[in-house]
Amino acid sequence: METKEIATKLVDWCKQGDFEKPYQELYSPKIKSIENDGSGEGAIAEGFEGIQKKGEWWKENFEVHNTSVSEPIVADNWFSVKFEMDTTHKPSGHRSTMSEIAVYEVKEGKIVKEQFFYDQE
Repeated sequence: METKEIATKLVDWCKQGDFEKPYQELYSPKIKSIENDGSGEGAIAEGFEGIQKKGEWWKENFEVHNTSVSEPIVADNWFSVKFEMDTTHKPSGHRSTMSEIAVYEVKEGKIVKEQFFYDQE
């Protein structure tokens, strides 16, 4: 698959609320997922096992009320997407809206790297 096709599928599935299908269909088993600059505990997840643990942590800690997803911007083997999420942090009960830019790298028809950029409170 070409980068534009991968980007379009990821965005379409996310807009439908299906955040699992992209991992199953579009991601390399050697995926690397990085939060912001990659510093801090849990900021880097590698492989499907690492991604699964990251997803479990997210579900345990956040209730998602609403998510919006932009159209992708594609440049060669890279694409970016803007996500906006209305969430409640379950342990504290604090509700907030956050905005982040996700940057994806594609090699050999699969997403091999994702990195999320956002302001931390």
